[in-house]
Amino acid sequence: MIPMNRLGRSGLRVSSLCLGTMTFGARTEERDAAIIYARAREAGINFIDTADTYNAGKSEEIVGRLIAKERDDVVLATKAANPFGDNPNHAGLSRAWLMTEVERSLKRLDTDRIDVLYLHKEDHETPLEETVRTIEDLVRSGKIRYFGVSNHRSWRIAEIVRYCDQANITRPVVCQPYYHAMNRAIEVEVLPACGHYDIAVFPYSPLARGVLSGKYSGNTVPSDSRASASDTRLLETDFQPASIAAADKIVAHAKARGVAPTAFAIAFVLANPLITGAVVGPRTLEQLEAYLEAVDVAWTADDEAAVDAVVPPGSHAVPHFHDPRYPLEGRPTR
Repeated sequence: MIPMNRLGRSGLRVSSLCLGTMTFGARTEERDAAIIYARAREAGINFIDTADTYNAGKSEEIVGRLIAKERDDVVLATKAANPFGDNPNHAGLSRAWLMTEVERSLKRLDTDRIDVLYLHKEDHETPLEETVRTIEDLVRSGKIRYFGVSNHRSWRIAEIVRYCDQANITRPVVCQPYYHAMNRAIEVEVLPACGHYDIAVFPYSPLARGVLSGKYSGNTVPSDSRASASDTRLLETDFQPASIAAADKIVAHAKARGVAPTAFAIAFVLANPLITGAVVGPRTLEQLEAYLEAVDVAWTADDEAAVDAVVPPGSHAVPHFHDPRYPLEGRPTR
């Protein structure tokens, strides 16, 4: 069975693998999603992750139907902040949008509460204090039980904690950053900050959007892959020559060790003591089965050294890489 861990400062116990459902309602039809969900539950996964904007709300709708008969047995997480449609006020972390979108998510999920609401990304136009006080109102109303952050810089996490403490309200209990063996940037600031504040960490995309599975070795592009579908986020981030070359080395070590590359990549994330668990987003049942193997990998010092030799701690496989979705802020345009 999958290990259970405490979710940050909360009393919640969640599985160390969280079922991500970004593909549900798009590349994964509901019939297949039901099979994946049933197998995940059988394996001991009780943490389910979705978002309001995943496939224009379809993921939330499917997840709501899947969990309906056992709502009290799962920990349900969704998110808000990304734009939903063209209305400029249907985005961000303002009081107006959070209040509206939580209601809409509850309706799509067909539930009376959200266990964890993630602030999906930073909103530089809304004061953090406004966001924090809105979250507290949502908690006190019973519509959400806890909140977390995703894609937030460490200093903003610290500011959110400060505002929570000043207002004597609950701090965030979980952080969902981007992290894998070829993108180790969060080891510099984000992970130490979360450790200091006792915030659980559940990274997403531990497989580097599929690159660490080895599927693109030799510059091959499988017909059913995200690269063949010209997935924007993959092309912006991990589908780079340097990343593929680094992945080939990591995959070679995993195979020489007798471990499937997919399981090895997830095991790298889970082996970090500052990590609580990992979000895995299977498109197929076969992918889920491969992900489940990760919890049985016995991580060794040789494994750590092998990854460090390819991508040193705190660095990235692509020199000087910065995600275009999250621009640097240290030298603004005058």
